[in-house]
Amino acid sequence: MKPLFVLLIFTSWTLIGAQNYYQELMDYLENRLLAIEDRMQLWHEQSRQYHTEMLNFKKLTSEAVNVQRNHHSKMLKEMEAASVQADRLEREMDYVETQNSPRACASKAEKVVERAAWGLQERDEADDWEELQSRVSDCIEIISGIRSVKILKRVGGAKGMWTRDPKSSKVYVFNGTSGDTIYQFDSVPDFSRSQGTMNSRTIKLPLKWSGPGAAVYNGYLYYMKGEAGADIQVVKYDLVSGFVTETAMFPMESHSSVYKLNPETVADLAADDEGLWLLYSPSDSEPNINLAKMDAITLDIEQIWDTRCPRENAEAAFVVCGTVYVVYNTRLASRSRVQCVFDVNDKMISEEAPLLYFPRRYGAHASLKYNPEEKQLYGWDDGYQIIYRFTMKRKVLA
Repeated sequence: MKPLFVLLIFTSWTLIGAQNYYQELMDYLENRLLAIEDRMQLWHEQSRQYHTEMLNFKKLTSEAVNVQRNHHSKMLKEMEAASVQADRLEREMDYVETQNSPRACASKAEKVVERAAWGLQERDEADDWEELQSRVSDCIEIISGIRSVKILKRVGGAKGMWTRDPKSSKVYVFNGTSGDTIYQFDSVPDFSRSQGTMNSRTIKLPLKWSGPGAAVYNGYLYYMKGEAGADIQVVKYDLVSGFVTETAMFPMESHSSVYKLNPETVADLAADDEGLWLLYSPSDSEPNINLAKMDAITLDIEQIWDTRCPRENAEAAFVVCGTVYVVYNTRLASRSRVQCVFDVNDKMISEEAPLLYFPRRYGAHASLKYNPEEKQLYGWDDGYQIIYRFTMKRKVLA
């Protein structure tokens, strides 16, 4: 009987312990569920707060975008109006330039003959006529204005040169400021239709060219050969046979550029109705551009002039009918203009010298090459090939 009582008591304690364990377990699980519910409620409140803030931010962003869109539209309208005003101002400037008396720093040499002095000088009439013929050329045209501008295409880098032989239709392209390769096209339309230089004839020169100052004249290429530490030479290259026919040393103290805005142009060759010319600076200390008349066959120097046209702010120049037109610009490229003219025959009076403004384009001209047969100028402007067509008039003899 006693063992049975002990067993009953042990069983009762076991059941009471198990009941307490399960009760504690249930209490723990209930507390964890309450904590999870509290955390979920907190997350829900935070999510609702974030959603409200996102809606407010979206509203503010939309309002800011609308304000910026309105400002952009207003600014676009103002820019369009400014562009119209700029075009109108440029047209007015072109009109004023054509109406105003032109200015130029044309040099006035001694006159061939003074009408009042003819009767005072005891000279033979035939001798006087020979002197007059030696000083006055048959070429009596000057530029009166730019008739049209044609932007042909863009080939190559910012600096370069392109030109056409006056005696043929062939076009020659010099890409860059030095090299041993040039590109030949059969005509200007062929060059215009080509993809870069793909359809061209590549000409490999035996002597490297330096600077965009070459000239093509009567089937010959004239260019400058100049390397660091070496003397500067003028090279005459036969474009038909492919041989160098003449070279000539040129008396320059240093590789000083003829145009301060294009330091790569050590010297600039030009061809016009009267033959071959060379624009250069004898030394870096020389402030003005010098001009030399060259024999196109032998490369001999026939005569030299100081044009009195400053090198400072000069970007390019060209020769038309024995008259040098120097084009100027600014360090920050703006509107190119001819503001210095020099007539080697002294047949132009200052009041007749043209003041030309080139239409505003991309930057500054790296080269300008005149074609006397077409009376137009081939320009290279920031990689763009441009053709300027001129209107001409007769010189008024001074």
